[in-house]
Amino acid sequence: MKVDVLAFGAHPDDVELGCGGTISKAIHAGKTVGIIDLSRGELGTRGTAEIRAIEATNAAEILGVTIRENLNFPDGFIFNNKENQLKIIEKIRQYQPEIVLCNSTFDRHIDHGKSNTLVREACFLSGLQKIITSGAGEKNQNSWRPKLIYSYIQWNSISPDFVVDISGYIDLKMKAVAAYESQFYNSDSQAPETPISTQNFIDSVRYRAADLGRLTNTDFAEGFTSERLISVNDIFDLK
Repeated sequence: MKVDVLAFGAHPDDVELGCGGTISKAIHAGKTVGIIDLSRGELGTRGTAEIRAIEATNAAEILGVTIRENLNFPDGFIFNNKENQLKIIEKIRQYQPEIVLCNSTFDRHIDHGKSNTLVREACFLSGLQKIITSGAGEKNQNSWRPKLIYSYIQWNSISPDFVVDISGYIDLKMKAVAAYESQFYNSDSQAPETPISTQNFIDSVRYRAADLGRLTNTDFAEGFTSERLISVNDIFDLK
């Protein structure tokens, strides 16, 4: 199955936090979107890998995503090596996305920046015909290189190269984030507190979107960075 957008996250919940609104908006516009989680988040202080798998499924249903897979890379030890590149290449060739979304270029969690480099390099290598892969029932997959790769913003405050207006989708984004009950603020939880389990953090997800919206004359927006120059067909495409 070909998808329009394939979003990669080092951990279940990265995609929802970084670009959940953009994904939801794309799906409501008739685009097909898949999510590939690289790890199960098994090193997280709160919850378990099994709980997060259930939460990831629930979040995908909220966003309307029909494809969600996990590559089972080791949490905390996601490396940019040939073995991992080939696994990602298989998924890129299987789903043939036009656009790939991936983790921030650098961030508080060491897996985020490493995953960004891993995914971006795999996207390039996926276009090389002499790299042979098999997957999804295909013995020799066709080469495929996404047209565009964008990195969503996470913990660190990074100036985006562009933003997507998600004004009509902020509530769906926050509902998908809240599906990760084991990870985020819960006044009844007895689990140890972490930097992302506070009320302040969950509030920051919404007010960052509100601030990016304020700066771009809309209500809510999500920011992205690009490693390549961005072009538009016409200056009137810019808002």
